[in-house]
Amino acid sequence: MENQDQSTPDGAMASCPKPQLPAAAKPSGEPVLANIKAGPKGPGHHPVRAASVPHAPTARSVPPHLNPHSQRAFSVAGTADTPPQTVEDFRVHIITWNVGSAMPPDDMTALLGLNVGDGNTDMYIIGLQEVNSMINKRLKDVLFTDQWSEVCMERLSPFGYVLVTSQRMQGVLLLVFAKYYHLPFLRGVQTETTRTGLGGYWGNKGGVSARMSVFGHTICFLNCHLPAHMENSDQRMEDFESILQQQQFEGQAATGVLDHDVVFWFGDLNFRIDDLEMQVVKSAIENNKLSMLWEKDQLNMAKDSETVLEGFLEGPLKFPPTYKFDVGTDTYDTSGKKRKPAWTDRILWRLRATAAAGSTHNAGKRGSMSGLTSGTKVTQHCYRSHMEYTVSDHKPVSSIYTLQFPYKVDIPLVTLIVEDEWNSIADAIARFKVAPNYSRSSWDWIGLYKVGFKHHKDYVGYVWAKQEEAEFQRQEHQVTFTEEELPKGSGDFILGYYSNNMSTIVGVTEPFQIQLPSSDHDGSASDSSDFSSEDDSTVVLMKTRSRSPSPGKGKHRSHRSQSPSHSRSHSGSPVQPKMKGLNLGEGSSATAESNATERPAGGGGGSQLPSAPGENPSSQAGESGL
Repeated sequence: MENQDQSTPDGAMASCPKPQLPAAAKPSGEPVLANIKAGPKGPGHHPVRAASVPHAPTARSVPPHLNPHSQRAFSVAGTADTPPQTVEDFRVHIITWNVGSAMPPDDMTALLGLNVGDGNTDMYIIGLQEVNSMINKRLKDVLFTDQWSEVCMERLSPFGYVLVTSQRMQGVLLLVFAKYYHLPFLRGVQTETTRTGLGGYWGNKGGVSARMSVFGHTICFLNCHLPAHMENSDQRMEDFESILQQQQFEGQAATGVLDHDVVFWFGDLNFRIDDLEMQVVKSAIENNKLSMLWEKDQLNMAKDSETVLEGFLEGPLKFPPTYKFDVGTDTYDTSGKKRKPAWTDRILWRLRATAAAGSTHNAGKRGSMSGLTSGTKVTQHCYRSHMEYTVSDHKPVSSIYTLQFPYKVDIPLVTLIVEDEWNSIADAIARFKVAPNYSRSSWDWIGLYKVGFKHHKDYVGYVWAKQEEAEFQRQEHQVTFTEEELPKGSGDFILGYYSNNMSTIVGVTEPFQIQLPSSDHDGSASDSSDFSSEDDSTVVLMKTRSRSPSPGKGKHRSHRSQSPSHSRSHSGSPVQPKMKGLNLGEGSSATAESNATERPAGGGGGSQLPSAPGENPSSQAGESGL
């Protein structure tokens, strides 16, 4: 692989690159999940992506899209003064779409690139605008997952993608998915919302963001819906500046959006094409003379004068304007309004520069600054629209990037050890080791997940990773799953260690097989509990089911609560929370709370347990993940 510049837009590519793997290894539009099993180490093991402890790999193969150790690393030779450095490719697929209050289309395979992908996409970022936020629709979203989130989870989870976090502000929705084996290395996840509609009192316009540390490098994703209409270009820039000023995150690593190593800014930014008449614009589109429209694009012009846009990069606009279409067609607006076509839907990125920034690499009229403290390099592989989707008056836009960086964080906080197979109840034992810098909680738990799980609450069963006084000096700990926490049938599963303090999964295993004799197991594992939460006019409910081939609905990880609600469970089963109250007014919140019940037998009567795994009554993300 050639060494890339710090930031390289590659707009010459008309479409995303074709898969590089042999045809037999390419995942098709339908994932292959059956008969997946790997030893604790797994095939293709690379120490940087260790999911568990060393163990002799088995001969059983794992499909590329579920292989946590895809060999995409390359080494940079060291010198006498510097050791060799391993640089990893981390691929990010970003989608923005103003869905115009429409229902999700029947098939989003092409939009997600699942029909042509090589299985090496590490993270999906989906930013939607104008998701239906009418009162009756949002009330329904309290009882069920919103349909767009559900469709995305249903389509991505079979390929090994798990919902890391999500945030909604009325019609603006941001979803972040990642391969399950990356979860222990996605840390400090937080989300923020900023309303700019009606002078900052209404959330129909504004910005929703999610930030996190990815293998030690800070990244922020910002989904915006800025003011409409031709004459509001200045207002759009003012609102963008306001969003940047208001969005401040906790922690020392990065406080503002632009303090991150990499920022991706996308959404319905609503910039229009100035000066040119409707017929001139349409003629340029029909004759594929898009370059004559670039100079009149308001965002391109603003890059020359707006300081706030310093360092933001965008690939060439080699696709037709994505707004405004007659719904259900590829025909530009024929209504009485006759809106002039425009590139309203955009995806840009920015690299953080040191104080002593060096030369720039131009992309259009502006470029990214080198001298990066993180050593991160960004390459854009494709930037395109998807004309085949007609449910909205906007066309979706997507872009695929490769981030190249050395892994600063490559050891999980908790290493889980599990046998290749559980053939009897006596085999249902997991051992784990914790890193010296990891602060355990008696409320930590280990979840048993079916391969293809959607989110951290989508477990089949769980056990508390309790820490007894006698265990403080032990380097290795052990937990046992009871019969009722095990699935009835056979299948491939994953264990994940959930940190109560960090509100994230901090350790996972690779897939292993459970195949219990029917006589050994007649019980039924409990469903993971429903919960709902709302923050800043956000309403999301994730409902999960146990042992379902298509597990139920799931919600993003929640903000760490300073005083988490306590609940107890019977026989280790999650507590079913109840809705205490719901107020859909702006700034109100709806939380799910659990009634206290008795601790399971042997757990010490009268003591309190935490909320059932994954339950957390506050919805805004804190210094945590998933």
